[in-house]
Amino acid sequence: MKKILLILLILLLQFEMTSKAKVVETTRPYSYEILKQDISEIEHTYKKVEVKSIGKTHFGRTIYGIKLGEGKRSIVLIGAHHGREWMTSMLLMKKLEGYAKAYQNQTDFGTFSTKILNVVSIWFIPMLNPDGVTIQQNTLEKFPYHHRKHLISMNEGFDNFERWKANGLGVDLNRQYPTGWKELNHQPDFPSYQFYKGRKPLEAKEVKVLTQFIRKINPEIAIAYHSSGEEVFWNYHNGIHLQRDKQIAKKVSKLTGYKLAKPPKQATGGGFTDWFITHYHRPALTIEISPLVGETSPPLSVFETEWERNKYVGLTLAEEAKHLKKTK
Repeated sequence: MKKILLILLILLLQFEMTSKAKVVETTRPYSYEILKQDISEIEHTYKKVEVKSIGKTHFGRTIYGIKLGEGKRSIVLIGAHHGREWMTSMLLMKKLEGYAKAYQNQTDFGTFSTKILNVVSIWFIPMLNPDGVTIQQNTLEKFPYHHRKHLISMNEGFDNFERWKANGLGVDLNRQYPTGWKELNHQPDFPSYQFYKGRKPLEAKEVKVLTQFIRKINPEIAIAYHSSGEEVFWNYHNGIHLQRDKQIAKKVSKLTGYKLAKPPKQATGGGFTDWFITHYHRPALTIEISPLVGETSPPLSVFETEWERNKYVGLTLAEEAKHLKKTK
């Protein structure tokens, strides 16, 4: 009898672990501290989640990489290149939790099978720029006292940082990649809340960490989530792979309902997807969530709509990666 009761207790505990209340809450701004807590809970709840520290920011905050799946091939989803785009971190963490729960329980996620994760793993880098996010959320007390004056100066004297886009040193991370960097506008030519491209590419710790990690995991497809504009960008010197990459972008456009960006006549580089496309000759997309909101973070009121549009993107692209021909 005792043995039966023990078995029932173990089964009950397992059920509670896999059916517990959701970890990722979406009713408050998503901070670095909340991210760390959510990663810890998800790691301890789901067996097939692997968490790595892929590096640190200038101010010592950890940049996390989280792997889901057992596939040898992989894709990567990246959030919060910019401080005011923390909603992309929330989106990726909710996606990670939902996929992980379905994968562990060997069930579908909505209308999509999670069996694809046995073949193609998904790497999540939910918050590339935790220093910038922390600044944008007006928590300057989390920075050294002597640096706060510099932050206000980089913010043009304003003590409200809701428009902050750069990292903790005033460098715009998505203008730091070597492809097309020289052609980027030099204005501003000093550290600022946005658009400063730095003195040289790969200068920012966050970008250096990410490019090194990408070389290590060698993903088939790369996605950088940004806000705002509800648009899918996919084109930057794609060469012979133009039609292949366009077809993948069209699938994501149809899935999300976002506009498919038209290739500009003179594309400017410096961004993550520009670098990935030209360096690896593989598909990369920049996905802009949320209606346009200007120089601030999207309001929480839009999140559920953006979630519904994006919740299947990871699994869809994992399926696409399964069928891609290997490129060097």
